[in-house]
Amino acid sequence: MNRNEFINYVQTAYGVKGDNPWQKDPESTVFRHIGNRKWFALVMRVKKHCIGVDSDEYIDIVNFKCDKVMVGSALGNNGFYPAYHMNKENWITAALDGSASEENIKFFLDISFELTAPKIKQYQKNCNP
Repeated sequence: MNRNEFINYVQTAYGVKGDNPWQKDPESTVFRHIGNRKWFALVMRVKKHCIGVDSDEYIDIVNFKCDKVMVGSALGNNGFYPAYHMNKENWITAALDGSASEENIKFFLDISFELTAPKIKQYQKNCNP
């Protein structure tokens, strides 16, 4: 899955358009929940050495929020790396160059979407007999 395929998938599957909040970096795209504005995906173009690959070539990546327990197993997948520019305990990075499987990208996108979704408040009824 490449950058454009990922962006199109998110827009179709979640009904959310990305925004480009940084004037100095117009290629970076943030996907947020409509209700709480929390990020669930961040697409960027970085040099490969930023994700631990020995190269100065550029690569498109996406960051996902991930359950702490799943970070280790996520990193065992091809094309997945410790989070670039995010908390490495709660976020992971996937390459958008075909090295990460489309299935795994969609799987971790779903997890990120759920982890950052607006919480439904449960109200307790005050029952007075």
